[in-house]
Amino acid sequence: MELGSVLQFLDNKSILVTGGTGFLAKIFVEKILRVQPNVKKLYLLVRAADHKSAIHRLHNEIIGKDLFKILKEKHGKNFTSFISEKIGVIPGDMSRQDLGVEDSGLVQDIFKDVDVLLNLAATTNFDERYDVALGLNTMGVKYVVDFAKQCVKLHVLVHVSTAYVSGERSGLILENGYNMGEALNGVTGLDFDMERKVVDEKLSDLRSQGASDKDITLAMKDLGIQRARLYGWPNTYVFTKAMGEMVLGELKGIVPALIIRPTIITSTYKEPFPGWAEGIRTIDSLAVGYAKGKLTFFLGNLDSVVDVIPADMVVNAMIAAMMAHASHEPPPETIYQVGSSVRNPIRYSHLQDYGFRYFSHKPWINKDGKPVVVGKVTVLNSMDSFHRYMAFRYLLLLKGLELANAAFCQFFQGVYSNLNRKINFVMRLIDIYRPYLFFNAIFDDLNTEKLRMAARTSLVEKDMLYFDPKRIDWEDYFMNIHIPGIVKYIFK
Repeated sequence: MELGSVLQFLDNKSILVTGGTGFLAKIFVEKILRVQPNVKKLYLLVRAADHKSAIHRLHNEIIGKDLFKILKEKHGKNFTSFISEKIGVIPGDMSRQDLGVEDSGLVQDIFKDVDVLLNLAATTNFDERYDVALGLNTMGVKYVVDFAKQCVKLHVLVHVSTAYVSGERSGLILENGYNMGEALNGVTGLDFDMERKVVDEKLSDLRSQGASDKDITLAMKDLGIQRARLYGWPNTYVFTKAMGEMVLGELKGIVPALIIRPTIITSTYKEPFPGWAEGIRTIDSLAVGYAKGKLTFFLGNLDSVVDVIPADMVVNAMIAAMMAHASHEPPPETIYQVGSSVRNPIRYSHLQDYGFRYFSHKPWINKDGKPVVVGKVTVLNSMDSFHRYMAFRYLLLLKGLELANAAFCQFFQGVYSNLNRKINFVMRLIDIYRPYLFFNAIFDDLNTEKLRMAARTSLVEKDMLYFDPKRIDWEDYFMNIHIPGIVKYIFK
């Protein structure tokens, strides 16, 4: 596999990016503009009602971020004109034909101009409404494929999925695809058109009953979990992403397409600078809760491997894969899992240690101006121990209610009611995230390793596409890059 030159590949190319305001999309756009200013055009599809709203999102949610500060310094007073020339922001909707782009003339121009289509649009909420997740993560892929088939110059379609489409399987997870209708548990009848009918019928039934918006949202969330578990997936997110992969495989035809499956994405390792992050991701929510003194116990196996990979490495793998596929007939492998669990594993116990050491030395200052003192969290290593722990705390409050005199009864009843709501909320979260708290699998990355070997041996710009997890010193990364990064960019 010969990759050649990154700069030559990107020169005068037009790239359409869906999900343009997303975390990975921003890092991708910044990287391309910084290393190859001679790229022809980056079309960014963003969810917006009109062009004015799309421009507003471009300036506030993309180029207005600190991520672009190096690019701004590089271009100085010419930055605005450079962005106007290189970025074409497009209002649209992934869940509609032609990606929801209303301007038919613009659609035709894109069909004639685009060389690479990068699908990054998705909802990543595990507990999303089923109609929303199905529309974006599954039907959205159908509309992307339909769009790609009309792009006359298209070299490659890159679809970004997730490694966790594997569900709750343990052991070594290979870079294998899914056939249409292939359920994880062997149940037959899985079909995305049928799922769409199920959603439409449920919505129609709810509306005919006069259900409130809140009730419809809850019903749609419950339906997503039910349908996912019917076919062996733990939540709505990974179920609809798996169906998205099926749709791509079923409908792509002769379109050259590949799938990138990243694991848990963390802050940037190196570019454009170390530690940039945005949004609270899975392990970051633990760090935020812990630093603020709100996380007093952890449910999970501290000996389990947690597969994390810095965002800039994912972007570099994406670029390497698109180069490999754009220049090969027939193309090489089509699925690339981008993670660290095979080549440089890290365990939850390491994260616990790094968090304790960092926030003991540099505690979070609360709104009262006082440092939050952190300690070792209580670790519950099974669902049984979690249920016992919650029952014990519940009984303590009940005992307090019994002992309270009349003057305090109303107060305790309020606390009791509030605790009930919190317990129900926590139990739902635990139910949704349980498979990942006791996850017992590692992700094979043989195809991705072939890309790394090609980059080492045939890439002209040797250090431009680094994505080898072996180069990461996890202690240094978490203590000096990632945790300081989330403190700076995520903590509120």
